[in-house]
Amino acid sequence: MSGPPDSTWNDEDLVRACRSGDDAAWSALVDKYKKLVFSIPAKYRLPPEEATDVFQGVWMDLYRDLPKLERAEALRSWLVTASARRSLLHKKKRQRLLGQSGLDPQLADSAPGVEQLQQEAEREQLLRDSVSRLPPRCQKMIHMLFFEHPPRPYSEVARELGLAEGSIGFIRGRCLDKLRKLFVHPEG
Repeated sequence: MSGPPDSTWNDEDLVRACRSGDDAAWSALVDKYKKLVFSIPAKYRLPPEEATDVFQGVWMDLYRDLPKLERAEALRSWLVTASARRSLLHKKKRQRLLGQSGLDPQLADSAPGVEQLQQEAEREQLLRDSVSRLPPRCQKMIHMLFFEHPPRPYSEVARELGLAEGSIGFIRGRCLDKLRKLFVHPEG
């Protein structure tokens, strides 16, 4: 890859650069997968401070274990599994601490299975990766219409993107078509 490492690099190149001690590659790797790692404690309904502990612990574990990672393609699965294990440990610890006063209602439902989490998290990461490969105008439009809560009205999207309000639906459709193609064929 040319230029400094960034989150658009593939996992194999990022892992190789991280193993060689490239700090920029580590920053790019964390940037690429931070939402994936943070999504797991959220699925376990951990409070923000515990989610932060899980996040930090997972990256420390990866730093320690990266030389043992046999295939760069396994990185996502490794991150999901490590995040799920740490999240489950935090959840069980909270349950034990709250044992005398009753179970925290947020913790009452069972933890999602690691396999289910892995499938959901990998699909979400694929969506993030696909959106990041869209042209900048499409990226911005997709974020404004689908990732912001509440979604922005067309008038506001049109104003921010410098487009006619009547063209937003058509352009949105074209952007979604591009996204669908990237999502179905991530390497294409």
